[in-house]
Amino acid sequence: MVSSRIARAKRFVVKIGSALLTNNGAGLDLAAIDEWARQIAELRQDQREVLLVSSGAIACGMQRLGWSKRPSAVHALQACAAVGQMGLVHAYESAFANHGLHTAQVLLTHDDLADRKRYLNARSTLTTLLALGVVPIINENDTVITDEIKFGDNDTLGALVANLVDADALIILTDQAGLFTADPRQNAGATLIAQARAGDPALEAMAGGSGTQYGKGGMITKVIAAKRAASSGTHTVIASGREPDVMPRVARGENVGTLLASETQPLNARKQWLADHLQLHGRLILDAGAVKALGEGKSLLPIGVVDVQGEFERGAAVACLSPEGVEVARGLINYGSSDARRIARHASREIEGILGYVEEPEIVHRDNLMLIAA
Repeated sequence: MVSSRIARAKRFVVKIGSALLTNNGAGLDLAAIDEWARQIAELRQDQREVLLVSSGAIACGMQRLGWSKRPSAVHALQACAAVGQMGLVHAYESAFANHGLHTAQVLLTHDDLADRKRYLNARSTLTTLLALGVVPIINENDTVITDEIKFGDNDTLGALVANLVDADALIILTDQAGLFTADPRQNAGATLIAQARAGDPALEAMAGGSGTQYGKGGMITKVIAAKRAASSGTHTVIASGREPDVMPRVARGENVGTLLASETQPLNARKQWLADHLQLHGRLILDAGAVKALGEGKSLLPIGVVDVQGEFERGAAVACLSPEGVEVARGLINYGSSDARRIARHASREIEGILGYVEEPEIVHRDNLMLIAA
């Protein structure tokens, strides 16, 4: 069952919306932020990993600047976001410090996740932060983007982050109890949808409507985000951030809010993406030992690479060939062609001495590698 799979989940992305964070524009709800930090700390104690995608920079900036109406000029919005981001960072750092947790600010744009090199950089940074026990606080980089600040939303960003880090579940916290058959604020007969299939076309019709002046989303963006997250096997739960103990309860597999289930297995989705959507930019010729290691599900280390063919940058898709020239795998490489040639046939411990830095100990990590069936 889907609920049991969420109960076994190890990696969560949690998205908190602007209206919820600022209590509909009244200013940052510090008590609520403290409570969410407590819940995330509880998940961390249960050996769950959590990445927090937080809206609220513009809404917080509006409150700090004394603006009652969201500006329409892009540069005013960017300045407002810059001011508000400082308030957000301080609030989160203080709240998590009460539980002995460090936080890290990560600002992303959609372009960061579309470009393969920046994709790998973002993924490596986030997974390293998680390994260090740090809670990444992620927001869209509103101070530099243009179109996204007018039309984007952090529901989409939450889904993209879930795709990026192979999250088991995306929890979208909002000021509503979940997805209803109609807008419950306008239709007293609306009923809560407990569970549905992410990507069901009927859901978008039910989710019609826009957000508030404090956030650009609305239920429709959450439904679309769930569909996007489902493409990599991530389940989505839409629930009220004011529901008591909402995050631990979702993590236990309880029926809270609306569960939009993915029908795709995470591993299959990622491997299919690697197989179908990458243009190959180079080739790595492997020795027999490396070919055997890949077949056992291991990463490709530089010592197993005997030749590097082609010119490419870090993050490029490359084919991995056996000594006989047969393609055995393909994946995203952690080093550009020039550096890859320098470290080929060398042990991972020698990388820093050769290059003066270490990007990763693997030349292609197993998570970014797909085997080719014989």
